[in-house]
Amino acid sequence: MATIEQPEQTQVEEAGTALTLTERAAGKVQAMMAMEPAGSAEVLRVAIRGGGCGGFEYALGFDRGAAEGDNEFVHHGVTVVVDPASAPYLKGATVDFVESIQESGFKIENPNASSSCGCGSSFQVEDGEDSAGCGHH
Repeated sequence: MATIEQPEQTQVEEAGTALTLTERAAGKVQAMMAMEPAGSAEVLRVAIRGGGCGGFEYALGFDRGAAEGDNEFVHHGVTVVVDPASAPYLKGATVDFVESIQESGFKIENPNASSSCGCGSSFQVEDGEDSAGCGHH
């Protein structure tokens, strides 16, 4: 039986368990990366931060590469990295890019969120405290 070796920093996840980037989101990310200085936007970092009106908020940004311990995935030609603390909250989530008359931007569909704020940038998980309302507009 043959063994396929993966680079050490890359964690291969089964389909449906890792964060996913849609083709439309990947296209927008690639276009934005192309406008950044060379070497400064090699990966898309997706993270969860404490705060926001729902208890947690999403953070998307460019980085030079994966840090030690990061989960690393490639979707439609874009390398996505997620830090180990954020990974459980993003398991099964999908990052899309929407553009309509009402909204334009990245949108995260997260099966781990028990509720989300109207601003779309913060959320709450099942064991989180109730939020007092959205302060984002």
